[in-house]
Amino acid sequence: MTRDVPETHPLHRLFRGITENTFHTELGIADPGLVGYVAGLLARFVPSQAIFKIRDGEGREVTQVSAMIAEAESSPDDDRRKECHRHVGDFTLFWTGVYPEALPKLREARLADHLVNFQEQGKRSYFLASTFEGTQAPVLRRLSAEFELCAFGLSLVRQEWERSDGLSDRIGLILES
Repeated sequence: MTRDVPETHPLHRLFRGITENTFHTELGIADPGLVGYVAGLLARFVPSQAIFKIRDGEGREVTQVSAMIAEAESSPDDDRRKECHRHVGDFTLFWTGVYPEALPKLREARLADHLVNFQEQGKRSYFLASTFEGTQAPVLRRLSAEFELCAFGLSLVRQEWERSDGLSDRIGLILES
């Protein structure tokens, strides 16, 4: 079971600060909803189990984008479909923006995701998630429209935390508290 990082946790403030500064100064994006969502995504994915939070009907971890989409499409429940599509958007944005060097491994020839274009699928999934009623619909629609820019922004956020002396160590200490 995934343990969420509470929004009051210092890690959220850390990611929010880095993301807000990077998106505003480097990309010219001063949208608090979008920046907050992207920063929240980073905090949500700190517990590595959250990256693969989608489960199939038998409770097994779903690790491939194609299987996550199948879970969304096969569900009769709108909330489940929305959550699966939103997660596919988050998953593809995370890997495309923060760890693009991992994409070849995630798309190995022996895997079903070999033919999945993570950027195109992320855009599509955010769009589909935005079509369901909800307060996050405008942010999800913007993530769909500006997926590549947000992925680039996340790559800059990663560069910033890698440049910061001891930031990785501080994140570890924050998680232990």
